[in-house]
Amino acid sequence: MVCESPHSGFLAKALPALGLLLAAIAWLGLADRAGAEVLRIGRPLCHSVSRSVSRGDAIPSHFVCSGAPENYQKGTLWLQAPLPPATDEGDDLSLIVHSSRFDRLVVTFSYADGAVERQHVRSGDFGTHWRAGGQLAFRAPHRDVAPVGVTMRFDKVASAGLLRMRLVGRGEESTQTTGLATSIGAALVLLLAGAIYNASMAIAVRRQFSAWQAAWATCMILWGGFWSQLHLFFFPGLAGAISAQICTGLSCLAISLATLSAVTALEGGSVSPWLRRTALWLTAGVALLGVPLSLMRSGPIEALGAVLGILVLANLVAVAFCIGQAWRRGSPEARSFAGAWSVPMLVLASTEFIDTDRMFWGGGSQILVLFAAAWQTLWLSIAASRSHARLRIERDTARRAEAQAQELARRDALTGLPNRRGFIEKVGTVLERSQGRGETTALLLIDVDWFKSINDIYGHDAGDIVLIAIARQIALYEGENCPVARLGGEEFAVMVSGLEGFELVRFADRLRQDIGGCRHGEVIGHRKVTVSIGIAEASTAAEFRSLYRLADEALYEAKRLGRDQVAIRLLEDRASTDDPGQILHGSEHR
Repeated sequence: MVCESPHSGFLAKALPALGLLLAAIAWLGLADRAGAEVLRIGRPLCHSVSRSVSRGDAIPSHFVCSGAPENYQKGTLWLQAPLPPATDEGDDLSLIVHSSRFDRLVVTFSYADGAVERQHVRSGDFGTHWRAGGQLAFRAPHRDVAPVGVTMRFDKVASAGLLRMRLVGRGEESTQTTGLATSIGAALVLLLAGAIYNASMAIAVRRQFSAWQAAWATCMILWGGFWSQLHLFFFPGLAGAISAQICTGLSCLAISLATLSAVTALEGGSVSPWLRRTALWLTAGVALLGVPLSLMRSGPIEALGAVLGILVLANLVAVAFCIGQAWRRGSPEARSFAGAWSVPMLVLASTEFIDTDRMFWGGGSQILVLFAAAWQTLWLSIAASRSHARLRIERDTARRAEAQAQELARRDALTGLPNRRGFIEKVGTVLERSQGRGETTALLLIDVDWFKSINDIYGHDAGDIVLIAIARQIALYEGENCPVARLGGEEFAVMVSGLEGFELVRFADRLRQDIGGCRHGEVIGHRKVTVSIGIAEASTAAEFRSLYRLADEALYEAKRLGRDQVAIRLLEDRASTDDPGQILHGSEHR
């Protein structure tokens, strides 16, 4: 199992929670179908059109209940519907209008006694009528008689086909608004977590895919905020048409960013160049068409919207083919994208065949898209985290292997002691530290006596076993201030600091005795193996080369005087060491 970061653990736990939340929303949304009546032009809405903006609030006398209204975009569109017969004076009736592009909206409730009550909003000022989920709520004032009809006046509305209205009775408006606001908040929080995580991944590991994904999640957060009208808490002047226009631009930008994140994350060899170019050209078309649509207040908005819908579907199909081809060619990223894109694709496809106007407390297809986006960003965040974890494990493994290789390069393969290279590196640190403290340093060169005869008589395997036993004894002295090594052949070295004079010689003699006390009966019988030790002592700053040359001279002196000896020479006073009797300590001079 791949190790994951704490953020990845949170995201992994959030994904099933999101699935449960989607299921709950779907169930509650379906249950909501019976609680509201959708008003559509022609059933039961009748319409009337004025080619220019009407003066005053007088309701036209003539309404048409068939066909589609025309020539209303620069004038006034009137929509009228009778209220349900079951509505009585005890009902708490609300008209829910989904915000769209218009200059002004006036809602008139007519009562059985002929009285009328008007409420109005305009672009840039929704007052207290706006609700979460891109909705406007107009509550019929309570009177002694029941309301019998409702009339809506839209000045300069962009598209009658995009208008969505619902009648909600018996106090369901507050419940539905609360449920929709909670759902939107949950989806935006999940998207925010995904955006922050992907942004941190992009900065930490410099992955282009994570940067695109963070930008896409941020774009979806902005889209969700503008569509749901939560931004009106802070910018009430953006209410109405300008928010709808921003939503159009953000939705096209989000589709483009999602496509770029998918196509750029798939390896170059896993997707055919022509297929990759097709997806990129389609997403460029979506982005380019989104610009005029986001700026239009009138004109063929529905026709261009239909073209945009076809481009979006074609773009999704192209991305699906890219993912499928990459999956067939063994791309691990393709598997992650298949799981991430499956839910949004199913959601977008389902909205073409399922009427969602009465579902999800009026949130309709937009709330589905918002949660599908949260699903996608969390899924891809988890996939990116796992991929990063795998790369980190591989990197750490490579670094450990490299460190082990470097350590092996500094170790003698036979005895396990540091070799000359590793010893010199450690000696440099000891010399620097000792000189900084003003301590004496000494280098001990240890050479096995008559070792060639051991190889000649007992064989090289026996000689290797003897060297291993000696190395094991020397390794007992190894420490931070006392590095040891096998310099080559039968020669070993020990560096000590803080000892001088008699104490230094006594330390070396004890080492000589310990090595001489080793038994090698299994390979060379009762033959005793001894060593000679040469010491170079320096009470001032010294280099390894100077110490080694002086210790080698002392070792040669110990060998010349009969072996199994300890000889010492001082770096600062070479003349005082010319008398061998003053520098020798061994089996015959104890």
